[in-house]
Amino acid sequence: MFFGQDVPAVGVTEVPQGAYLLDVREQDEWDAGHAPDAVHIPMSELNDRAAEIPQDREVYVVCRVGGRSAQVTVALNNAGWTARNVDGGMQQWAAAGLPMVSETSDEPYVA
Repeated sequence: MFFGQDVPAVGVTEVPQGAYLLDVREQDEWDAGHAPDAVHIPMSELNDRAAEIPQDREVYVVCRVGGRSAQVTVALNNAGWTARNVDGGMQQWAAAGLPMVSETSDEPYVA
């Protein structure tokens, strides 16, 4: 997805190990499958929970395909964070064969 030059982005394989990965999808999407070390703050709760996001390190923002995370990336950068959108979101993450876990007993998948 293309969101212009104002949205810094990285590919899924460029997210550093141990990075702060912020998943902004809704609860049902998170429950179905997510990156093992991701932090879940749905986009709809971001205003109320922004203080939970560290400002002393880069934040990598992911959603399903990259649209919501691009919006969050812009908002965080405008508010003083250093954030990057994860291009292609969890769909690309899964396609790249990167690890995923589920909050259910089912095999993880991208909802």
